[in-house]
Amino acid sequence: MTKTYQKENAGDVVQHLEYNAERSHLIIPDYGRHLQKLIDQATAIEDRDERNKTANYIIQVMGNLNPHLRDVLDFQHKLWDQLFIMSNFKIDVDSPYPIPSREVLQLRPDKLEYPQNFPKYRFYGNNIKYMIDVANKWEDSDMKTALIKVIANHMKKSYLSWNKDTVKDDVIFEHLYELSDGKINLIESSEELLNSSDLLRTNKRISNKTSTTSTTVKPKISKTNKPHNPTHKINPRKQ
Repeated sequence: MTKTYQKENAGDVVQHLEYNAERSHLIIPDYGRHLQKLIDQATAIEDRDERNKTANYIIQVMGNLNPHLRDVLDFQHKLWDQLFIMSNFKIDVDSPYPIPSREVLQLRPDKLEYPQNFPKYRFYGNNIKYMIDVANKWEDSDMKTALIKVIANHMKKSYLSWNKDTVKDDVIFEHLYELSDGKINLIESSEELLNSSDLLRTNKRISNKTSTTSTTVKPKISKTNKPHNPTHKINPRKQ
């Protein structure tokens, strides 16, 4: 049984006050209860032409709440979708856009796969493992040798950032051999990495730059709680 449209009188609103416990649930509370009532009344209109006219009027009212977006085509599409949603998909009007369905609205997005593989040595990060995999695919050449040396030095720098102490190159070479699945072997080589003190100095310089940029300069306050401005200082003259 369809509900017939009944026009509300201004006096009835005062005589018959509504309590929040007795009111129906607002589907989109941002538009308020008055707009929800307009949509409910438009849904109950039997004449289709009158119902379409009322729906277009409601879309204009919804657009007036966001005047800077009401003429944007994508925003108009959003308003019509919200009109059908607030009517609980019961309003039957001619929409200039595809009418949404309850099933599509209730669909849940796919679970987001995070690129986390829980490496054994987390202090190196995932990028190191990615660089090692790239180096394994390269053919033996001077470029590959230079890349492996860069990777090893970066591993040593990351290790020192985690363990504020010194580390031997043999430890880095063993980790590199393990992370590369035995394809990169520098354990018995005479390769020497950068000095630990130089890497620690670089890490300290980077941390100092970060702390300097994050601090704000405050005005110097004197004992009289007035900003110190040397340009306004008056030098007394000797008489």
